[in-house]
This record gives sequence, C-alpha cells and structure tokens, in this order.
Amino acid sequence: MSRTYRMIVVKKSKKITPHLQRVIFTGDDLADFPENQESGYVKLLFSNDGQAINDRDRVGEEKHLKRTYTIRSFSREENELIIEFSLHGHKSGPASTWAELTKPGDKILIAGPGSTKLVNNQSDWFLLAGDMSGLPALCCNLEQLPKNAQGYAVIEVISELDKQTLKMPDGIAVKWIINNKPGENSDALLNAIKALSWKDGNPYIWVACEFDSMKKIRHYMKNSRNIEQENMYISSYWKFDRTEEQHRIDRRIYLETPLFIQILWKIITRFQKFRFLKR
Repeated sequence: MSRTYRMIVVKKSKKITPHLQRVIFTGDDLADFPENQESGYVKLLFSNDGQAINDRDRVGEEKHLKRTYTIRSFSREENELIIEFSLHGHKSGPASTWAELTKPGDKILIAGPGSTKLVNNQSDWFLLAGDMSGLPALCCNLEQLPKNAQGYAVIEVISELDKQTLKMPDGIAVKWIINNKPGENSDALLNAIKALSWKDGNPYIWVACEFDSMKKIRHYMKNSRNIEQENMYISSYWKFDRTEEQHRIDRRIYLETPLFIQILWKIITRFQKFRFLKR
C-alpha cells in the first residue's frame, strides 16, 4: 500500500440505508489518485480520541488510528472518491461515528490505495458473499463481472431496510440474509451458503465478513467443497468486540501460526475480556 498521505474533503454525505453511510470526497490531493482501484482500500487517519486528523504535521508527532475502508468508486472526471461506511449504532468505532456526523467541508487524511480484491472473471461461475462491512467491495465485484456471468450473491444485512438495488449480471441470483445481531450470530452467512444449489464447473469464491464467520466459511470451502486457494478470496473485515488493531493480530495468528498457538491466543483473549468485564 502506498504510504502517501492525501487530504480529502467531504463533498456530500448521505445515509443510503439505515446502516450504511455514503460519503463523497473531493480535494486537490485526488488529482494523482490512481484509477481502477474499486474494491481496493484506503486508510483513514484518526487521533486516539476519535477525531479526524486533517493536519499532516500531526501524523509524525502523535500516535494515531488507521481505519480501513473499501474504495467504492473513484471518478477522475468528477474528482470524486466514494467510501461507504457500515454503521453499528452504540458500538460504532471512530470512523463510522465520524462518517455519520460529518458534513461538507470536513477534511481528513488518508493513506493508500491498497490492492484491489477482485474475482477471477475467467471462472465458470461465481459465489460472492458478505456482510455490511464487505458489501461495498462485493458490489464493486458484481459491477465488473462479465454480462454472461452466472452464480450467487449472498448478502447479510442488519434489517430489511438495508436491502438495496444492485447493479449486476442477470445470471446472478441474490440471497438476502437478515441478521440483527451481526457478529453474535456467526452462522447466518454460512448456513445460507450451504443451502445453495452448487453449480457445475469451477467457481470463484469471494467472501468478506466478520472474523468468526469467515473462519467457518473458509473451513467449509476448503474441506467440504475442496476449493483451492487460487480460486477463492475469503477475508474478515472486522471482528466482533475487537478493535481493528486487535482484529489484525487475531487474523495474522489465524492465518500464519500452528493450531496450538491459535488455541492459546483464543484463551488469552477470552481471559483478557473476562478481566475487563469484572472491573
């Protein structure tokens, strides 16, 4: 990911569903922002107390938080960068809280962009699945699929009102899953995937969701469906009751360490949570 910091300015902010906020950014620093980065990501910078950082001098002077969000779209002609933020109510973090309250003229520094997360369009068919954190990147994928693409989009949202009209090929069937306790019920997405009628040929599996849900889907695809690594992108974009920094550590341990280390880490994190709750 590029370490270049760009200052971007809020042009417009609107709630497109009850739990999804779309913020349109502009600004002179977008003049050299690369094109065709949809489904990739940028990192928004916040102070430790949750305030947007909009002064480059502060980046080197103090510790700060980085929050990762998908590039929903970028228009060189309009000089507009669009990011969509999932909203979590009273459990919202600094980025989603800022996005819900921001107004035109507000500024924030971003780093990036990071690499795109796109399916292999040469696959026989496609299975895309995600919760509201993965929905922007999932939509980017749907919009760039071949017109004759076949497959499924399985999307977990918090309420019926969070359903939205999607741009995609006619051959993609959408399955909406309502889960009003995201993160707590980590089986919802997997159960919906298991209920699908499996198609002939070689699929590409694309999934972005909560950490525990990701682990279950990844295990199912590797062990029950025998999907090879090169034919799938399955990633967690958040973890229930964990900050992005904690989630990043959890994900690295899951992907890069032996099973006994993973079990030990799980015990440690549960113990830490128990101690916190007793205070």
